[in-house]
Amino acid sequence: MTERMRANGLHELARRASEDPVAPPPGDMASLEGVLRAHGHRVSAARRLVLMALFAADWPVTAEQIASGLDGRVPPSDLASIYRNLEMLEQRGLVYHLHLGHGPRHYRLVDPDEPCYVVCECCERVEAVAFSSLEDARAAIRQRVGYEAVFTHFPVVGVCPACAARGASVPPAPCPADRSPVG
Repeated sequence: MTERMRANGLHELARRASEDPVAPPPGDMASLEGVLRAHGHRVSAARRLVLMALFAADWPVTAEQIASGLDGRVPPSDLASIYRNLEMLEQRGLVYHLHLGHGPRHYRLVDPDEPCYVVCECCERVEAVAFSSLEDARAAIRQRVGYEAVFTHFPVVGVCPACAARGASVPPAPCPADRSPVG
């Protein structure tokens, strides 16, 4: 496991995949199918469709997008089947999910070169950023509070340059501890 995978939040998935001698080599469908078979999983048409969709996607995608066929890149499928297969692939350490703002989970194949993401709270624009571009933020958080920041499961949320130029701002969220209980 690389230091980058650890810092990028993929260390748990990599650990699970590496517990077995047949951890997935990145990059091709046949190797992922081989990993599944080596662990006693069938490579059903539905499972293959999910993998094909994740390979075809150039961005994190939702289960709903996969079920609808990714704009014609894969055949449409049953949403419940997509969720079942995504869950199994995530448990196996081949797929991970992330939250890009408000809304459903987005899924990607595990990749040690996966970027981090930033999301605009105003316009919901999502942008992939190089892992190294957030190292100063990680260092500041580490120095200030001792935490190792992870920006893969939840992205950095803020105001994009275009919204900031229009004068948009996001008021700081109140601390839940400051709220009075509703009685």
